[in-house]
Amino acid sequence: MSAAETWLASFRARAAGLPGAGLPWLDRVRAQAIERFAAEGWPSGRLEAWRHTSLLFLNNESFAPAPAGGVDEAAIRNEVAALRAADGGHWLVFVDGRHAPALSQIGSLPAGARIEPLSAALARKADSVESLFGDASQGGSPAALNAALATDGACVELAAGVALEAPVHLVFVAGQAGSSAQVRNLVRAGANAQATVVEHYVASSADAATLTNAVTRIEADADARITHLKLQQESERAIHLASIDASQARGARFESHSMSFGARLARHDIVTRFGGEGCETLLNGLYHVDGKRHVDHHTRIEHLSPRGTSHEYYRGILDGEARGVFSGRIVVAPGAVRTDAMQRADNLLLSPRAEADARPELEIYADDVKCSHGATVGQIDEASLFYLRTRGIDEAHARNLLTWAFAAEVLARIELAPLRERATQAIRSRLPGGELLETMA
Repeated sequence: MSAAETWLASFRARAAGLPGAGLPWLDRVRAQAIERFAAEGWPSGRLEAWRHTSLLFLNNESFAPAPAGGVDEAAIRNEVAALRAADGGHWLVFVDGRHAPALSQIGSLPAGARIEPLSAALARKADSVESLFGDASQGGSPAALNAALATDGACVELAAGVALEAPVHLVFVAGQAGSSAQVRNLVRAGANAQATVVEHYVASSADAATLTNAVTRIEADADARITHLKLQQESERAIHLASIDASQARGARFESHSMSFGARLARHDIVTRFGGEGCETLLNGLYHVDGKRHVDHHTRIEHLSPRGTSHEYYRGILDGEARGVFSGRIVVAPGAVRTDAMQRADNLLLSPRAEADARPELEIYADDVKCSHGATVGQIDEASLFYLRTRGIDEAHARNLLTWAFAAEVLARIELAPLRERATQAIRSRLPGGELLETMA
C-alpha cells in the first residue's frame, strides 16, 4: 500500500468521527481534499514550489493519529502554567491535535469577541465557519491533507471595532512518538478589529519523531489589524509542515513573525492577498538550524490593489550540515499602482558545510511602483570580529555576540515586549554561548 493509500484508508476509517462530520459542505470539502492528496501525494522536488524541499521521504515513514490520553497532561500543565504566568492573555491548548480543556484558559472577552476550539465552532454555528474554512484546491497537497483530516484547532472571531488587548495564545503539544497532528486555525477580524495571535509549537519529549501539519487561515476586514507570531520549537526529530493563508480588505494591516528553532524538517508557507487599497503587510522571520536539519520559508504577497505596502525580512543562522531555504515572491497585479514592496533574505553560515538557498522574486505588471529585493549569504565579518577583539573580548565570545546581533534585528520588529522576550530566550537557548549573551547584549 502506498503512502497516499495509507492516508486515504485512515480518512475512511476516521471521517465519521471528525468534528463537524455530517455537515454537507464540510463532508464535501473533506472528500475532495483527500481525493486530491491521494492523486498528488507528498510533493517532490520536481514541483517548482518544492524544488528545495521534497517530501517524498515521507513515503517511507509512518505517522498515525495518536490515541487520546497517551500523554501525561500533568507535566504539560506545569509548562503551560509557567507560560501563562509570564505572558497572560487567552490560552487554548491542544495535545496531539486535540483540544485539552483542562490546560486551556480563556480570560474575560469584550462583547463581540469569541475564542473557541474549531470543533466547538462547528458544533455551535457551522455556517459562520464555512466561508473561512477553505476548500480542497488551496495550498499544496499537505494543505489538502489537512483539510481532509483536521481534528481541531482554534477559531477566533472579532466583530467590527473589537480590539483584544491581551494576546491569544494557541499551544500545540506534539506528544506521542510516531503521532501525526492535523490542526486548522481560523481567524476572522471585522472592520477596525485588532488582535495578536501567537502559535506555540512544542514537544513533550525532546526526541519524539512526530508529524505536525498545520493550516492557519486569516481574514482581515477593512482597517483591521492582525499580528501573528509563530514560535516553532518541536523535537529535533519532528516534521513540521505549515501554511498561513491571509486575505486583507481595504486598509487592513497584517504582520507575520515566524520563529523556527526546532524540527528535523520545517516548511512554512505564508501567503497574503491585498483585496483593497492601502493594505500593509510585514513578514518577518528568523530561523536557526544545525546538524542536518532543514528549514524552508516559502512566501507570496499578492498586491492586487493600489497603494499597498509590504516589507519582508528573513534571516537564517546555519551550523553543521544544515540547510536553510527562502523562496519569496511579490506579485504586483495590473492596476496595483503606487505599490511599495521590499524583500530581503540574509543568511549567516557558522559552518563551511552549511548551505543556504535564497530566491527573492518580483513579478510586476503595473507602472508607478517602488519594488526592491535582495539576498546575502556569508560568514561572520572578519573586520567586525577584529574590532571586538581589540576591545578585549575573546574570539569565541566575539563570534557569539556578532551572531546574536545578526538575530536581534529581526526580534526588534516584534512590538509586544513579552512576545519579543519569549522569542529572544528561544534563540539564545540555541546559540553557542547563549548563557553569556544575556549579560553581554
